[in-house]
Amino acid sequence: MATFEDYCVITQEDLEGIKDSISTQDLPSAINTIKEYLKKQDLVELNIGVTGESGSGKSTFVNAFRGLGDEEEGSAKTGVVETTTEPEVYLHPKYKNVKVWDLPGIGSPNFKADEYLKLVQFERYDFFIIIASDRFRECHTQLAKEIMRMGKTFYYVRSKTDMSIEAEKRKKNFDLKKTLDTIREDCENGLRKIGIEDPVVFLVSGWELGKYDLNVLQERMEMELPQHKRRVLMLALPNITLEINEKKKKALEEDIGIVALLSACVAAVPVPGLSIAVDLAIIAVEIEKYCHAFDLDKESLEKLCERYGRRIETVESLIKSAWYKGICTGSIITILRNVSFLITEDAVESVVRFVPILGAVVAGAMSFWAVSTMLKSALNDIAEDARNVFIGLLETEV
Repeated sequence: MATFEDYCVITQEDLEGIKDSISTQDLPSAINTIKEYLKKQDLVELNIGVTGESGSGKSTFVNAFRGLGDEEEGSAKTGVVETTTEPEVYLHPKYKNVKVWDLPGIGSPNFKADEYLKLVQFERYDFFIIIASDRFRECHTQLAKEIMRMGKTFYYVRSKTDMSIEAEKRKKNFDLKKTLDTIREDCENGLRKIGIEDPVVFLVSGWELGKYDLNVLQERMEMELPQHKRRVLMLALPNITLEINEKKKKALEEDIGIVALLSACVAAVPVPGLSIAVDLAIIAVEIEKYCHAFDLDKESLEKLCERYGRRIETVESLIKSAWYKGICTGSIITILRNVSFLITEDAVESVVRFVPILGAVVAGAMSFWAVSTMLKSALNDIAEDARNVFIGLLETEV
């Protein structure tokens, strides 16, 4: 069974110290202390190395993985010739702890995998993505074997699948599934011929990242990452499939118990007004995090509308909950103050907290229940809004 430490870098010792650390602080300082504890779980780094031959689509994949087009601000340079001469790091636009590295090309005649990995500082990457735009060659397998020898994970990704599909569509007997199977088998057979016994190849398109094998690749990466880095990966993936959206919801759900437990620690401290003020601050921070994770903030929504050629007013009409508007206007706390059970929680806690021993237990339990209930409700609403927006955009895509 997964433990608390599996999901978060906040330790049990940290939790035990929260009550003591905030009991001597004024209200604003106590709230800031709690916020700092919550931020700790967002500091786990994920470093992804993307490599392949010149012109294979490395840079386009780096951009697509971060939810960017090739010409957007902050995107990696792309071109038919090698544009990367040394490792270049590109931060995720929302999660700065996620770093995608565009590595130099590997197709030179004198390529040596061990020297290459030393050049790109092999040890800093959590895993590698090895990209080819047609067949995998000797340089790919050299690199894969050296990565494996040094105890790291890699994934073979066959890019530009959309271009291969378009070429095959001209044939009268075109069948999408059979075409994809043929492309995959061709890559796998090619890898077997140059020494890879049981290869697995993932088909992707940087221009249409949500199609083909992205979900299978994501599941494989998630399965093979350490537990605390899985959450980072899921939140960083672009919202381009319903499966990813559902995984993001589950990743965020895992945090709710931790956040509610922090709230319960605060509720046991006999400082008037502290518990409800902290609860409101905690809930507001988490709801804002949910909206950003699902691209339900103004900037993200405007980018989506531009990408799909839609008016933002039309897309905003698909959003039914109040949280998107609360993010845009900075009024989340105001909305929360009118939630009936949060008001009741504050009133009851104010009385029971001062009952020796039992009062602190009851206050903590009430706070845990109120925060977890509110966050589950908000997360469900936001995930449903994101689903409606995604389906609405797909239905109108030309």
